[in-house]
Amino acid sequence: MLSKTVCTRDGYRLPMAATNRRIAAVDDVPTDSTYLFTLREDESGEEREAILVRSDGELHAWLNYCQHYTNINIDKGSGAEMRNGELICTNHGAYFESDSGYCNHGPCKGAYLNEIDISIEDGDVSLTDDDYDYVRDGPIETDETERESKSNYKF
Repeated sequence: MLSKTVCTRDGYRLPMAATNRRIAAVDDVPTDSTYLFTLREDESGEEREAILVRSDGELHAWLNYCQHYTNINIDKGSGAEMRNGELICTNHGAYFESDSGYCNHGPCKGAYLNEIDISIEDGDVSLTDDDYDYVRDGPIETDETERESKSNYKF
């Protein structure tokens, strides 16, 4: 756990993650694409991107990378491509079921996206996964690796 702390009104000090777990309002998650946000992995301190996606009236959260090449994002910053309720990696043509993360087509068929635990309460989506801290809406701000590749797939 990172050592950032805040003071509460009672004078006790709590980890920053305990105070900022809200990701977004449920209404902010698109019905036909994804909502991109940034997390920090507790163990390594590394920032990771994640996405929220709707499926049959429920919300699911996944780390934002393809299982074929994990340096390739599914949501490249403007919402992931989707077809028939499935997330599409536009670099490789892989299809992931939005409710289970299962890849049912493409070079990583049979693999699963990595799930992020969330909860919904009072119209807000909150992070409940103890392995991560919420950082911000949107992508990683200073990503030094090339997170895109060129592809012939058009959707």
